[in-house]
Amino acid sequence: MKKALFFDIDGTIWNDDRWIPDSTRAAFRKMKERGHYLFICSGRTRVFIPDKQLMPLGFDGILAGCGTYGEFQGEVKFYHQIPQADILRVNDFLRSVDAAYVLEGRYFLYLDEERFPGESSFPKRIKGEMGEKLIPVTGNEKRLEVSKFCANYLEDVQKQKELERVLEPDFTVIHRGGDFMEIVPKGYNKATGIREICRILGIAHEDTYSFGDSTNDLDMLEYTAHSVAMGDGMQEAKDVAEYVTAPLKEDGIYRACEHYGLV
Repeated sequence: MKKALFFDIDGTIWNDDRWIPDSTRAAFRKMKERGHYLFICSGRTRVFIPDKQLMPLGFDGILAGCGTYGEFQGEVKFYHQIPQADILRVNDFLRSVDAAYVLEGRYFLYLDEERFPGESSFPKRIKGEMGEKLIPVTGNEKRLEVSKFCANYLEDVQKQKELERVLEPDFTVIHRGGDFMEIVPKGYNKATGIREICRILGIAHEDTYSFGDSTNDLDMLEYTAHSVAMGDGMQEAKDVAEYVTAPLKEDGIYRACEHYGLV
């Protein structure tokens, strides 16, 4: 029976240096030979997913932007864009509380480098990865195309509370650890993306598997019939997963696939 497997990227498929274990590559190859569906399921929006490094692993589809975008065999199946008026209001509010943030869309990421602390390496790193696909927010307000966004925690505690209070009615704020928040429209997450692509493709729920390591993976780990947390992942992910595997660098993906008889 054909299975559908959904993989987070960062901390699951590869580490911070984008190193992918040979055993992970072998697991993907064997599962493709068995005819299973392989999907990326990422918080990254589509433009931020590096096809050249990931698609040769054998993926059939991509769920991006925490469930706001789905494609299968190169064809877009669904996409939710935050309405222009709403993202403009959000942008004005984030500026009013002096937030450092990045707006994320299907085609571009938008970031004003001067909003980040001088010691932050984040803008330079993103610029190095994205090149011309990273453009400023300022000056491009009329062409913003956004499905989610991220922000740093604010040093002012009261402003941080205000940020969460204002955004909460329309967005889910995911606390990713450190000083990083991922903010997604209400009603969308990795689980909703999985549910929608499975509906489109006629994949039974009992044939679904998810693999993750972080708090933005919790919804899919709870939703799929079978779920795997990486051994070096966040405790929150381990608490909700059906199976906790070895760390990424210790063949965690392959061992989990062996556990479920997928390879």
